[in-house]
Amino acid sequence: MASIIIGGGKIGFYLLKTLLERRVDTVLIERDPVLCRKIANELDVVVIEGDGTDIGVLKDAGIETAEIVAAVTGTDEENLVVCKIAKTSFSVPITLARVNNPKNTAMFKALGIDNTVCSTEVIANMMERELERNEYHVVQTFENGELLLVEVIVTADNSWNRHKIKDLDLPDECVITSILRSGKVHFPKGESVILSEDKVVLITNKVGLHRLNKNSRHVGGKL
Repeated sequence: MASIIIGGGKIGFYLLKTLLERRVDTVLIERDPVLCRKIANELDVVVIEGDGTDIGVLKDAGIETAEIVAAVTGTDEENLVVCKIAKTSFSVPITLARVNNPKNTAMFKALGIDNTVCSTEVIANMMERELERNEYHVVQTFENGELLLVEVIVTADNSWNRHKIKDLDLPDECVITSILRSGKVHFPKGESVILSEDKVVLITNKVGLHRLNKNSRHVGGKL
């Protein structure tokens, strides 16, 4: 797999280092000549000095055969332009853009960028995961993280065990969609009883997840 990284800052540097360690054929493009030499010397790799939005520079980096282009500069506009060039001019299968301003994420998606990484959101999600309890985890996110699909693993000492769904102290933002029990899917109603070893699947949002976690601390310390 051939990949190109545009931007040799901290994110670009460590991304390049990681890919090289995994033996991924990677080329880095960076504007700053001093930074180019530093990275080339430290990682013993060829770094192209130039503007990542310049088609000639991109061709020198091998964009015509690249499978992935990751634009991770500190400028959203530059990252967007690089990815659009990669998509429209060279039909690169996968483009990834760093988004510094979370408000730009939707625009990047609308303009056809395959994947976006927002440092602000990544840090927030990492903090959120640290606050999550082991009894549940986020299976999937939708609409840029606004909607969450969550799986709750019910244990014997779980406060939900042997309780009817209608009696659970669920936040308004949480809706239980199914229960996985002994390899079968059950679509529960208010009278349905949750048992130990059930996997309860629910839809919620960040507010609901926070309230779910907060409420769990008041009922035996667990969900």
